Amino acid sequence: MDRTNIIGEKIKDLRTAKEISIDELAERTGLTAGQIERIENNIDIPSLAPLLKIARALGVRLGTFLDDQSEEDGPVVCRRGEADDTISFSNNAVDARQHMHYHSLSRSKADRHMEPFIIDIDANNDAFTLSAHEGEEFIMVLKGMLEINYGKYTYLLEEGDTIYYDSIVPHHVHAFEGQAAQILAVIYTPV
Repeated sequence: MDRTNIIGEKIKDLRTAKEISIDELAERTGLTAGQIERIENNIDIPSLAPLLKIARALGVRLGTFLDDQSEEDGPVVCRRGEADDTISFSNNAVDARQHMHYHSLSRSKADRHMEPFIIDIDANNDAFTLSAHEGEEFIMVLKGMLEINYGKYTYLLEEGDTIYYDSIVPHHVHAFEGQAAQILAVIYTPV
C-alpha cells in the first residue's frame, strides 16, 4: 500500500497543532508558502531534503511523517513482508514523478536517530538536481546498479557494494542507465 498521501496530512496536522502558520513554516524552512501548501495538500511530493527541513522546523524527526503505529522503547523487529507499506518521494525529479519507494524498517521505534529503509528505485532517465541536508547516509545495493552523484564525483555501485557519505554534500541517488534497482539505505540526521 502506498502511503504517500499521509505525509502532507501529517505536516499540516503538526503545523496546526503547534500553531505555526504556513508563512512561518516557509520562513523557517526556506521553502515558499506555495510549496508548503502544495505539499500539505498532497499535490507535490517532497524530496528528502525539503522533508528534512520541514521536520526540523516542526521540531520532529523525519520518521514522524512515516509512522502510523504506537512507538516502542525496546528493539523493533521487522519481519519479511512487514515493510510492504511504502512512502514515495520525488527525489528532485523535474516533474516530481515518484520514482523512489521507501519501505520503512523501523516505523514503531521511539526516539530513533537513524532511518533504515529498503528503497525500490524505478527505471528513470529524468533529469535531476543535486540536493543536500544535514546528516549521513549508508547505502547497500541489493539489486541492480546504482549511480550516485556526490559533489563533482560520480560513483557506480553494483549488487553488494556499499557507500557511506556526509549528506551535507550535494548528491543524488538513482538507478544506473535507467534500470530499476533496490537498495538498503540508512539515513542519520542529527537532532
